Formats: sequence, C-alpha cells, structure tokens
Amino acid sequence: MTVVLPQLAPLRLPAPYGECPFTPPPAYAEAARGGPVTRAVLPDGSPCWLISGYREVRSVLADARFSADARTPGFPFLSPAQRQLATDRPSFIRLDDPEHARLRRMVTRDFLVRRVEELRPGIQRIVDEAIDTLDTATARDQPADLVRYFALPVPSLVICLMLGVPYEDHDLFQSLSRTLLDNTATEAEVARAHRGLMGHLAGLATRKAREPGDDILSRLAVRDDLTPEQVASLGFMLLVTGHESTACMSAMCVLALLRNPALAGRLRDDPGLMPMAVEELLRSLTIIHLGLARAAKEEVKVGGVTIAAGEGVICMLSSANRDEDVFGRTAPGLDPTRPDARRHLAFGFGVHQCLGQTLARVELQIILTTLLRRLPNLRLAVPESTLTYHTENIVYGLKALPVTW
Repeated sequence: MTVVLPQLAPLRLPAPYGECPFTPPPAYAEAARGGPVTRAVLPDGSPCWLISGYREVRSVLADARFSADARTPGFPFLSPAQRQLATDRPSFIRLDDPEHARLRRMVTRDFLVRRVEELRPGIQRIVDEAIDTLDTATARDQPADLVRYFALPVPSLVICLMLGVPYEDHDLFQSLSRTLLDNTATEAEVARAHRGLMGHLAGLATRKAREPGDDILSRLAVRDDLTPEQVASLGFMLLVTGHESTACMSAMCVLALLRNPALAGRLRDDPGLMPMAVEELLRSLTIIHLGLARAAKEEVKVGGVTIAAGEGVICMLSSANRDEDVFGRTAPGLDPTRPDARRHLAFGFGVHQCLGQTLARVELQIILTTLLRRLPNLRLAVPESTLTYHTENIVYGLKALPVTW
C-alpha cells in the first residue's frame, strides 16, 4: 500500500543547529517524527527525500537500486563545489560495483580486524607520545587546545604510517582536507585543494614505485593495473577520511565524558567497558549529521513511499541512530551497557560501509582509555558555551577544545 504523506512543507537543507552541541539540527528530529521517509529541498532548490528510520536507512544502503555514484541522475549535493568534486573526479566510494569492489579489494587487507589488532601497540605509543606533547603544551600554553595537540595528531600519525605519507606533510593535508569537506567552500577553492593534494600524492606514488616500502601506497604503486594518478586517488580518500573523522569524533567523545564525570569515572575504574562505551558514543554522536547520499536508478518503495528513478535520497544516519523502536526511549542519553549500541549505523551499511571502521574503533578505545588513566583531572578550561563547531563541514566536530588538569 502506498503511504500518503502529510502535507508538510519540505525541509530545507542544511537546517540550522540548536542549543545542544551533541545533537544534529532539531529539524532533522522533527522530520523523523513525520515518518521514516519525508520530503526535503537541497540548497539549489531541487527536491530530495530524507530517509530517517533505522530499518529504512539500512534498506536503502543495502539496495543496489540506489546508486552511490555521484554521476547518477538525481544525486543530491549540498553545494556546487561538492558536485564538481564528486562528478569530475570520483573516488572509489563514489562508484558502484563492480568497479567499487575492484578498487576496494586493493586496500581491504590493511583494515582487516587481525591487521588492525596488530597495530594496537604502535597506536598506544602514538597516543602516549601525544599526551606527553599535550602535557608540555599545557605547561607552556594555558590552556592547551586538545584538538590541536592531541585529537588531530593521533589519527594523522596513524594513517600517515599506514599509507607511507611523511608526517611532516600533515599541516598541508589537514588544511586541504578541511577545504574539501567544507560545504561553504567555492568550486575554485575545492578544485585548488584537490589539485594540491592529488598532485602531492601522485608524486609520492611515483617515488614509491621506484623505492617501495612496507606501506599501502607502496603496495598500490607497484601494481601494473594502476597509474600514479589512480594510486593517488585511492590514497586521497584513505588519507582524508582516515584522520578527519576520527579526529572530530575523539574530541567530541572527550567533551561528552567531561560533561558526564560519573560515566568517565566508571570507565576509568572499569576499562573493560570501553569497547561498548565507544559503540554507544558512535551511536549517540554520529558526526556525519547530514547523512549519506544516494540516487534511485529505478522506481523503489521505501517505507511504503514510492521513490522514482532519478530522485535523490539522503540517509540520515544521525536520525536512524536515535530510532526509539530500535534503541529505546532513552536513545538520546549515553548508556555504555546499551545492548543494541553496536547495531548503530555511524559507519554506514552495505557494500560501501566504512572501510576503516575497525581502525577507528581501536583508535577511540585507546585514546579514551589512556586519557582517562593518565589525565584523571582533565577538565574544560573555558565555559562550554564559548566552544565553536565545524557546523559547515560534512564531518561535524569541535574547532578547538581548551583543557587543563
């Protein structure tokens, strides 16, 4: 049976944020209350669908009739610059199978559970050294910025080591990555940032083809079926997503624990709870606030609503992770023992599910456990109301987190 939607005005995207920094814009929750599939309008005035229900989001992300290829007619974009980047130079996550699967298989082995678990000691050393640096910075700069001295360097160092990118390049790729993820950046700014990062990685790939090492870029560079530009494209996506999302997530997690000292104390006393707590934080925070885009390649019914071929949809991960039918009425709160927390969709779902999810989980577990143990008196050094956030970015997060202890 076809569902008849209520005659509500379509939600204009992106919606403004409310008072709580830990929740997406209130309008997204309101849209979800209107049903699992509702109408919305993109910034350029074109229509799309919001998929907010947990089951409906999983259904769309697992359905090959919905394309992840940004060149598909009707694919929804939040800015002309993002449209240009995704359609002119699509990365492998913006391709459908079989090409997506072919390219993804080339880098899968480095992100398997066994391989990531082998990285734990190295990640622990990086985290400990970053805390030492933060300690030094706090003694010098009162207060010190946890984002600058800790949250950004840790995942940047990890992904640089895995890829074989010199860490001294991190200021360059962090700056270019931030531009590429900024929904307010112009087409010229995004094109310039993309050229800069791709050119740098292509040059690195050429050098590694001559002198390979034990890293991802080297293994890609010596393949006969990839050009240096294709190697750079694969490295580009891993580099950008491998540090920005974990950096934003770790800083938000720290702030969430600073706001909840009872929970922080509980996790400090019982580190065995941390893996479950990380899943709950991933579910609750879901820093990809304005979801994952897809386009229907043919007519599909979702939640009783008919979506026509050529219509765009946005799968609202943040709304799905607050679906009370799945996670209970206390879904907005933090419960480190929530039994269903690991069912969250913070990493997406289906064949395009985040390749680096195991790495992100391990990094967050080590980061939070070590901070709680080594800095038990960590606290905000400024009023929380003065904190600012990257509300304009694809990945939501803190611009700075001044702390002391």
